[in-house]
Amino acid sequence: MAKAVSENVENWKAKFDKILHEKNAFTDLLEKVEAKTGVRRLYLVLALSLIMALYLMIGYGAQFLCNFIGFCIQLMHQFFFYFDRVKAIESTSKDDDTQWLTYWVVYSFFSLLEFFTDIFLFWIPFYWFFKCVFLVWCFAPAQWNGSNMIYNRLIRPFVLRYQTKIDKAIDDATEVVKEVGGVAEGLANEAASDAIRRRVVGDDGKQD
Repeated sequence: MAKAVSENVENWKAKFDKILHEKNAFTDLLEKVEAKTGVRRLYLVLALSLIMALYLMIGYGAQFLCNFIGFCIQLMHQFFFYFDRVKAIESTSKDDDTQWLTYWVVYSFFSLLEFFTDIFLFWIPFYWFFKCVFLVWCFAPAQWNGSNMIYNRLIRPFVLRYQTKIDKAIDDATEVVKEVGGVAEGLANEAASDAIRRRVVGDDGKQD
């Protein structure tokens, strides 16, 4: 049993180390730190992850750090990932685009759910740590990626089931917005015309 666990840990470390050696802006930074400190980048990332985990549990501003990891870091990762490889233009494969779009759909769904259940989530011990673990699970580059699982098992079936009603609601909302916009435009044009008339004709009805 212990041998099997040890082998699994070593396999996980090897896969993680391979990811950390992929060519991108983050690994370039790790390479520089690794060269200066003499510490393997794998251990640098593990140490940083441990510090961040402890801070998310007991640190001040854990909410900001959690949201920063789940939102800002992902934006920067995508920017540098596509900037380095120019995949958004030259690649014919859409797998990466689909992966990140799926993550943002799940992230938006979770944020909406969190908004309505915030009063209850506040009482969960180490909530920001668990939320951060959840977000990391969702954008992890692995077969067990959480965003794919949640999207395919929860969000996608719901959307497909109510797709007709959702499309109708969107069309109705679009028509309402257009009508309101038309009324607002008419009122604005009328107000502008009145302003012009007042500038041309005085209050006593005589032309200036």
